[in-house]
Amino acid sequence: MSNAAAPGGGTDRQAVGQVALLGLFVTALVTAQVTAAKLLALPLPFGLELPVVGASITLPGAALAYALTFFASDCYSELYGRRAAQIMVNVGFALNFVVLLLVFSTLEAPGVIPKVNQAFSTALAPSANIVLGSLLAYLVSQNWDVILFHKIREFTGQGHLWLRNIASTASSQAIDTVIFIGIAFYLAPMLLGIGRVEDPNFLIGLIVGQYLLKLLIALLDTPVVYLVVRLVGRVRDKPNPAAFGN
Repeated sequence: MSNAAAPGGGTDRQAVGQVALLGLFVTALVTAQVTAAKLLALPLPFGLELPVVGASITLPGAALAYALTFFASDCYSELYGRRAAQIMVNVGFALNFVVLLLVFSTLEAPGVIPKVNQAFSTALAPSANIVLGSLLAYLVSQNWDVILFHKIREFTGQGHLWLRNIASTASSQAIDTVIFIGIAFYLAPMLLGIGRVEDPNFLIGLIVGQYLLKLLIALLDTPVVYLVVRLVGRVRDKPNPAAFGN
């Protein structure tokens, strides 16, 4: 791809990288929002059993898609800077409400085929506890991810990308998991009077299992983060980064 200057002072490659990462972030975020209510049970390989978790990892369906948002966020932070990354995160938070509005308006609109209407309601109608848990978890964990990423970069400079990617993602995923499970499956149901999970072992299993998977993804995506940064090139290291939000 040509490195000719794009409008605003960046290169075509950097502009494509920016749009692609924004697109990945929003796509994963929307997917996570509409799949959060389904609980998955992923069996551990080789017949393994872990304390609390057991022979399979139980986690919300959103966990797989949501893990991609941290990958996109870390790539975006490294390439375009802290301010641009925080703008992306906070605009993403606002877009969550757009997704919810569109989903609810579609569900409330009169439908023609009753079976299809019921299927849509069953699959897409997010419960209040899931919405509250996911929104608060997102707001806290995503902003923490960007802040810690750049705090580490202040000490390490351009090097040690692996350290800030793993450390920021691992800690923010822990925050996200505890907040989401705690609110969605315990606190919000109790406050809303819709029941709650009474078995603490089940809640702990959800937290530990989900976090282990997210941590594994964070470790495995580190080489891909390096690849993306190498292919796109850091805007912060170029002569006119202001147009990209630094």
